[in-house]
Amino acid sequence: MQQRLPEWFKQPQSKYQATKQLSSLLKSEIPNTICQEAKCPNRSDCWSKGVLTFMVLGTVCTRTCAFCSVKHGKPLAPDRTEINSILNAIEKLNLRFVVMTSPNRDDLKDGGASHYAYLIETIRQHHPEVKIEVLIPDFKGNVESLKVVIAAKPDVINHNMETVSRLYSTARKGSLYKRSLQLLTTIKEFDDTILTKTGVMVGLGETVEELTQTFEDINHTGVDIVTVGQYLKPDKESLDIARYYHPDEFDHLKTVAESLGIPFVFSGPLVRSSFLAEHVFDKTLLVARRLNSAREKAYVTPGA
Repeated sequence: MQQRLPEWFKQPQSKYQATKQLSSLLKSEIPNTICQEAKCPNRSDCWSKGVLTFMVLGTVCTRTCAFCSVKHGKPLAPDRTEINSILNAIEKLNLRFVVMTSPNRDDLKDGGASHYAYLIETIRQHHPEVKIEVLIPDFKGNVESLKVVIAAKPDVINHNMETVSRLYSTARKGSLYKRSLQLLTTIKEFDDTILTKTGVMVGLGETVEELTQTFEDINHTGVDIVTVGQYLKPDKESLDIARYYHPDEFDHLKTVAESLGIPFVFSGPLVRSSFLAEHVFDKTLLVARRLNSAREKAYVTPGA
């Protein structure tokens, strides 16, 4: 039996009312957002502030992650004209920060990397003042594909760990824990001026000890930002929720992650990987590189 949603997840009615205008625009002029496709619980909060995450490369995924409601099947070919909807949204909503993500596109030789680069570069041409974050798949470990995205110079590259190592075979079939860690490490090795980010869900049956190990592994990649949020079952086919974490537990996880050296940790029941990304970016950018530099100087290679 599904557990009752705790009180701390309920949103003020005013936030729902504030989304009506943007919801109408999304349906008519900006068709694909991960907010809709993944049934994100923060839609009312983000949309009331004019913030949304674009879903590029279609709405069909080549993998079947058990926590996600995005459709699985055979995707269509990449459509370069989708940049028009993104540019339109930037202008109509006066966006200062654009977040783009995609389903896994294992059907493409480069996993969709060149399409990401095209979108980033085109946005830069039309709106050089706009900051860009991309939430990318693992490209099946293809470093050349990853380098294509890095070379396009987004401001933030995000790749979610999602869960602890033990639960990958259950929650992330087709993905590998160490492969995701290596991707985050590789970004910093090729360009340490790009901010890196990852997200972790809780409530799938992991232990605090496993989360602590995950935070430690993430820290060794040199990542700048970590988000920690509650897993919420998006549909009846997805994994059940093992338990709900209390807000105090999220505060504790934030303390644990920061104590291990991660510079910026955003932890809470409704926190998601791209949740209010624009608002956390500004203060993160101010000091992240300084902290990374200090961390590099303090880090001693094991066995050295």
